[in-house]
Amino acid sequence: MLEESYTLTNGVKIPKIGYGTWMIDNDQATEKVLEAIKLGYRHIDTAQAYGNEEGVGAAIQAAELKREELFVTTKLAAEIKDYAGAVKAIEGSLEKLGLDYIDLMIIHSPKPWADFQGDDHYFEGNVAAWRALEEAYHAGKLRAIGVSNFEVADLENLLKHATIKPMVNQVLAHIGQTPFEVIDYSQKHQLLVEAYSPIAHGAMLRSETITSLAKKYEVTIPQLAIRYCLQLDLLPLPKTENPEHMQNNADVDFQISDEDMEKLKALNSDFDYGKSNDTPVFRKIMDKRK
Repeated sequence: MLEESYTLTNGVKIPKIGYGTWMIDNDQATEKVLEAIKLGYRHIDTAQAYGNEEGVGAAIQAAELKREELFVTTKLAAEIKDYAGAVKAIEGSLEKLGLDYIDLMIIHSPKPWADFQGDDHYFEGNVAAWRALEEAYHAGKLRAIGVSNFEVADLENLLKHATIKPMVNQVLAHIGQTPFEVIDYSQKHQLLVEAYSPIAHGAMLRSETITSLAKKYEVTIPQLAIRYCLQLDLLPLPKTENPEHMQNNADVDFQISDEDMEKLKALNSDFDYGKSNDTPVFRKIMDKRK
C-alpha cells in the first residue's frame, strides 16, 4: 500500500498513506522519520506550527534515497494572513527543511488558531496568503499547493479568487467523525482530501462496533480505521513514534464490504481525544456535541 499513490490535478503523484509528525519534538523527528522511511513510508507530513521542520529536513537529507523518491508536505502557519508574511514563511520552511523545493505546502487553517471558533473567515487574508503560494508554485519552489481545515465557505472563497485551484484539503476525519459535507464538496472540485488523526488518537478502541468489525476482518483497529479512509478515497496520515505501529498502519491490503462501510459511516462518536481535547479543531468538535 505504501507504494501506491493518488494523482493530483496537476499530475503530481502523492503516496496514498503519509507519516504524520504532529507532536513529535524536533530533537526526535529525525530518528522517527528515518524509521518511517526505512519501513517504506515515502510521504512525510510536517508543519511550521509543529516546530520540527529542521528535524524532518535532517531526516530527508540523511535518507539513502533520491530527493524525488520522497514526498514532503509542510503547512503555512494559521496566523499568517498576508502576502508578505506568507512569502517570508515559505522561504523560512525551505531553509529549515534544507530543501530546494517542497512537494506540497498548504494553509494550515482558514483562521488563526486563537480565533478558530470565531465568525471571521479571514477571506481576504487567505486569498493574500494563497497568492504567495501560487507564486512559489510558479517559481518551482512548491510542486503542489493546498489547504487544511477549510470548510465549504472557505473553499468557495478561494475557488472564486484563486488563479490556481487548491489541490488538497487536509481535514480531521476518522470513523465516527467524518465531515462528509466538506469531503463531498472538496472531491466534487477535484481536491484530494487528506485525513489527519485517522485513528482518533486511539479513542475508537472503546467502540463496540469498530472492535467487532476489526475482529471480523482479523485486523487491528488502526488498520480498520486507515482502510476506512482509503475506501472513502481519502489519504490517511497516521502518526506514531512506535516502529511496530508504523508497520501495522501500512498493512492495510484488505477490503471492507459495502455493508460494513455503511455501518462505519453511520457512526457518530463522542470520542474523548485525551490530551488533544484542548487543541482548536478538537475543541470545536467537542463543543458541538454539547
